[in-house]
Amino acid sequence: MALSRVCWARAALWGSAVTPGPHVTRKLQLVRCGLAWGAPRSSKLHLSPKADVKSLISYVVAKTKVINGKYHRFLGRHFPRFYVLYTVFLKGLQMIWADAKKARRIKTNMWKHNIKFHQLPYREMEHLRQFRRDVTKCLFLGIISIPPFANYLVFLLMYLFPRQLLIQHFWTPKQQIDFLDIYHALRKQSHPEILCYLEKVIPLVSDAGLRWHMTELCTKIQRGTHPATHDILALRECFSNHPLGMKQLHALQMKALSRAMLLTPYLPSFLLRHRLRTHTTVIHQLDKALAKLGIGQLSPQEVKSACYLRGLNSTHIAEERCRTWLGEWLQISCSLKEAELSLLLHNVVLLSVNYTGTRR
Repeated sequence: MALSRVCWARAALWGSAVTPGPHVTRKLQLVRCGLAWGAPRSSKLHLSPKADVKSLISYVVAKTKVINGKYHRFLGRHFPRFYVLYTVFLKGLQMIWADAKKARRIKTNMWKHNIKFHQLPYREMEHLRQFRRDVTKCLFLGIISIPPFANYLVFLLMYLFPRQLLIQHFWTPKQQIDFLDIYHALRKQSHPEILCYLEKVIPLVSDAGLRWHMTELCTKIQRGTHPATHDILALRECFSNHPLGMKQLHALQMKALSRAMLLTPYLPSFLLRHRLRTHTTVIHQLDKALAKLGIGQLSPQEVKSACYLRGLNSTHIAEERCRTWLGEWLQISCSLKEAELSLLLHNVVLLSVNYTGTRR
C-alpha cells in the first residue's frame, strides 16, 4: 500500500502517469498564447461622455460654418444689396457687443478702485461717453418696439431712416460719410445765429479793451479769417460772467448752441442749460486727458472723431490738418477754468467756421 502511494506521487510529479483535465489544458493554452503574443493590450471601445460631447460640438460648429459660408455666397450672388446690409448689421451687432463688454470692464474697474470719470485715461473716457450716447439711441428703438407686432414696423423704420434711428456701427462706409456731412450741415445752420448774437452783446461788455477784442474777433470771422488762439483766449473774461457766462445765456442762444453741439434744442431752458454745461464739462475733461496722452498717440480715425466731436467736419480734411486744429483746440481748452466753459462752448463755432479745408 505504501509502495503504491510512492509510485503514484512520483508519477504525478513527473507528469508521466497523469493526464491533465480539460480545465487545466485550457489554462495552459492561454498561458502559451500569452507568451507567444505578449501581454493583451487594453483597448477602449467607446469614448468618455465628455469626449463625445466635445466631438459633437466641434462637428456641429464645423457644419454650421460650412452652411453659413454657403448662405453668404448665395446672398452675395443673388441679392448683393441686401447682402451688404446683412453683413453691416451682423458686424454692427458684434461691435456693439464688444463695446458693451469693454464698458462693463471699465465700470467694474472704476467701482473696484474708486475711480471717477474724469480720472480715467482718454480712450476709456471717450469709450464710455460714446457708449452712453449709443445706448440712449438704441433705448428709443427698444421702447417703440414694445407693443405687439411693433417690431416689424421698427425694422421698416430702421431701413427707411438709418441716420435717425441707427448708430454708426450699423452704417455702411458710404453712409458714414454722407450722414456725417448731413449732421455737420445741420449744425452749420446755427453758426450765423451764434455769431450774430456775439455781435449784439458787444455793447454790453463793460471793459473797453474786451469790447475792442470782441469787435476784432467778430470782424475777422466775418471776413473769413481763421482766428488765432490768443485772439480767443483774450476774451475769456467775457465768457466767465455777464454777458456771455453760462448762467447768462438766453433761451434762443442756448437753442442755437445746442444745434451746434448736435443736441436737441426742443427742451425747456433749464434743461438746455444743464445739458450744455454737462456736455461741455465732459469735453473739457476729455481734453485734459488727451493732453496727457498726446495727440501723436492717436490713430487717424481717433483724430478725425475727436475733431468732429468738437465742431470740425474732419471727414474731408487731411489727417495732419486735423492734428494741427486739434492742437489749437487743446491749447484753448486746457487754459480755461470751469467758470469759463462758455468760451469752450462757443469755440465750437469760433475755431471751426473758417478753418482751411472745411466745406462752405
